[in-house]
Amino acid sequence: MAETIKAGDTISVNYTGRLEDGQVFDSSEGREPLKFTVGAGQLIKGFDDAVVGLKPGDKTTITVEPKDGYGEHREDLIVDVPKANVPDNLEVAVGKRFHLRDQSGRPVPAVVIKITDEAVRLDANHVMAGKTMVFDIEVVETGLEPEAPEPESHCGDGSNGCQGCGQH
Repeated sequence: MAETIKAGDTISVNYTGRLEDGQVFDSSEGREPLKFTVGAGQLIKGFDDAVVGLKPGDKTTITVEPKDGYGEHREDLIVDVPKANVPDNLEVAVGKRFHLRDQSGRPVPAVVIKITDEAVRLDANHVMAGKTMVFDIEVVETGLEPEAPEPESHCGDGSNGCQGCGQH
């Protein structure tokens, strides 16, 4: 009999994530199962917590509130950048994504949400911030070896398929 999943186990799952209205925003369908180490902060807390106690072949459906997902939508992460500070050669349009730098130099993804004569308004909230998510999860395999760490982390910037770890 297979042991139940606990923090520190490396596992793989198939999943489908959707919003409360049923709109699918992410899925492993048609791809390799998602491999991760439980409790290592690689995924949002609600997803991580949901697999603890499951076994290979188990299926579950969970609802993840913003506090256990990507957090609440924060007004303090909406900033106005004076147009004088925007380089002339930079193409700016509503919906365009940019990477800002935080105080320690790490990239922070942001999207243009408004342009006025004086400023460009950017929203640095995660695209899923403030949203309740529903996940269908199927445990595929347990007892896997963890992946070797990447030499440089680009957490949450969309590189290497990363959609954000919920740590920010």
